[in-house]
Amino acid sequence: MRSLFQVDPDEIIQRLFGSDRETVLYKLLPHFFMELTKTYFRVKIEGAENLPKRGGALIVPNHSGVSGFDALVLHHEITQAVKRYPRVLTHHLWFINKTTAIPANKLGFVEATTENGLKFLKRKQLVVLFPEGEYGNFKPSSKAYQLQEFKRGFIRMAIETGTPIVPTLILGAEETHVNLSRLQLTKFLRGVILPLPLNLIPLPSKWKIVFMEPLVLPYERKATGDSELMHELAEEIREKMQERLNQELKKRGSAFFS
Repeated sequence: MRSLFQVDPDEIIQRLFGSDRETVLYKLLPHFFMELTKTYFRVKIEGAENLPKRGGALIVPNHSGVSGFDALVLHHEITQAVKRYPRVLTHHLWFINKTTAIPANKLGFVEATTENGLKFLKRKQLVVLFPEGEYGNFKPSSKAYQLQEFKRGFIRMAIETGTPIVPTLILGAEETHVNLSRLQLTKFLRGVILPLPLNLIPLPSKWKIVFMEPLVLPYERKATGDSELMHELAEEIREKMQERLNQELKKRGSAFFS
């Protein structure tokens, strides 16, 4: 008789769940993990009524915390709040091989390209896009909650598809990791940006996610060719989010204690 340590974990799952192995790996286990994560971070939600129950929407959050927990938690909370399955536009490094690309796709992540964003918005789905990109996620902790420059692609997507934008704030993710610096590799991996975190295990900060009122941009598709207008609109939304973020931080107090 084989000991427990000699049994392949995949074999255990197959024996317990048979042909439903994929459901266990990509639905039940992630859901269980995210419920534990929600408890660990004491996640609170405000403004869930601003998430549409039908039709497309472009959900635009601040990006922080180094590890990408903000994308996972946000995806889970949206799914729970409106019973819809959002698509999260994610860094291309997740899709360079099948080992990471397959589970990422199963969990609702797709490569962050304009084509993918437009495809899902035209299908009237919910799409999550972090307009700061890795510059927000990997900024040093000394710049916590200072929104970095927004890329303008999300403005063009919203106008081209007539989709409302839901500005979203995530508080607490900045405190999960202490990031010392942001490294930009140029010699071997040109253009790749990496963080330099002090801790790998996330700290138990309190999280709050705020879904602000949707914005509808009253412009025709031809306006997407006006680069100056795209920049102004992106900056206007960034400033609106920064103002509300500052207000929420004043109300919150400590990131760890009640």
